[in-house]
Amino acid sequence: MPMKVLIAEDDAVSRRVLEAFLSRWGFEVIATSDGDEAWRALQQPDAPHLIILDWMMPGVGGVDVCRKVREAGHPSPAYIILLTARASSDDIVSGLEAGADDYVTKPFDREELRARIQGGARVVELQTCLAQRVRELEEALARVRLLQGLLPICSYCKKIRNDQNYWQQVEAYISERSEAVFSHGICPDCFQKFVTPELNKL
Repeated sequence: MPMKVLIAEDDAVSRRVLEAFLSRWGFEVIATSDGDEAWRALQQPDAPHLIILDWMMPGVGGVDVCRKVREAGHPSPAYIILLTARASSDDIVSGLEAGADDYVTKPFDREELRARIQGGARVVELQTCLAQRVRELEEALARVRLLQGLLPICSYCKKIRNDQNYWQQVEAYISERSEAVFSHGICPDCFQKFVTPELNKL
């Protein structure tokens, strides 16, 4: 499935050129014409995590969108590339401090743009993978926590009482709350107590 990329560019010609390049490079493109439209698109549940923003746009500019994205603090951070005609070091620093990850100066070189977008795509893939691992670890931790605390256990049969006041075998109780798999054997004490007398009867 192709990675989604959001473009925010108010110049119609530049927007179409960017859209054509990105589609040719295998991306699914969501094109917007200003910062307000871009911000609305980024509020959707399946919003792209790779974003290309023109610095200067009517209303909300690219730098403002950068700040809004960073302030939103999504669990899976976006990778933002600013397109700008501002080439001074002060302007570049301002864009990066606002939350941009990279920048491309206008008029942009197609191959440079492609290289920077592919670099951003790799970062997004890594972030997505790490976010999935974090979710898996949190779920595993939640399962472990289910086994913590005081467990009512029968002094005779060793069954455990669950939250529904139902008594279960120890292995059934743990299996429902973890990924543990049980195999059965005989400990030395039980072997001497139960198995040896039966063997002696033979």
